[in-house]
Amino acid sequence: MGSPLVTERRTRERRLDRAGCRLGDVVCIHGSGVRVRGLGSVHEDTGDADHEVGWLLVILYTGPVGAAVYWLSCREPSPGAHEEFVAPLWKQSVGSTIHCLAGDATGVIAAAILTSHLHLPMGLDAAVEYAVGFGFGLLVFQALFMKGVLRVTYEEAIRRTALAEWLSMNCVMAGMVPVMVILMSRDMRAMEPTSLRFWGVMSLATLAGAVTGYPVNRWLVKNGLKHGMGTERVLGKGGTKIDNSVRNPEMAPSMVMESRGGVGKRRKVAAAFVTLAALMAGIAVSGLFGDLAMRS
Repeated sequence: MGSPLVTERRTRERRLDRAGCRLGDVVCIHGSGVRVRGLGSVHEDTGDADHEVGWLLVILYTGPVGAAVYWLSCREPSPGAHEEFVAPLWKQSVGSTIHCLAGDATGVIAAAILTSHLHLPMGLDAAVEYAVGFGFGLLVFQALFMKGVLRVTYEEAIRRTALAEWLSMNCVMAGMVPVMVILMSRDMRAMEPTSLRFWGVMSLATLAGAVTGYPVNRWLVKNGLKHGMGTERVLGKGGTKIDNSVRNPEMAPSMVMESRGGVGKRRKVAAAFVTLAALMAGIAVSGLFGDLAMRS
């Protein structure tokens, strides 16, 4: 017989299982939108909190597409099977992309709402949105949420996550900027946060950012510069070490971000140039097919 604590936990899990309290069960698709009634999983330790918040935000922004990606890449198929399910590199990379996208897109959308009242040229709008998105993504979704996992101070967490966040932000914005500029240039009503067109454009821009941001996140996860889809059974709640006996031997090494990635300075510089080139290409496309000088 197990300890009273284990027995109590198993009883609670069976009750929750019968209730069907999974994220996939509480995401309700209505036409072209998604209504999220709650967030969680059958087991309290299947996912780390920042990824849960990230998925919630991304599903809110992208609707059924985001919900489908969650279902295919993250939803626990059966009790205790989460680590094995998310072990493939592509799922780890999806988790990393979602983690970045949630913070960056939230900052970008918040900045777009603010700048809509300032009537700035669209190119300057994009610059402000880049700055706010990067700041929010780094200071909240990276440093604040990761300091417990890394078991370091907030300032040290900023230092350790800044490069990965910046590289990822460049690629996310390479997809978001052209969508926002081109579509808003053709319909000024899409610049107004009170318009459904604005939210439609932001949804499409977030999807585009996910596509352009995925490759660099895959590279970051593969090289240990960023953690992928994590669970508390792997990462430990708040970064606390956990007994190796509860770890799934099939878990992907990329679930835990290495403190020392095996990437030299030259490769990091090369990655910076590649992501900057992608961002410049996105801006060039925006100028070619949109109007960066247009004011709202």
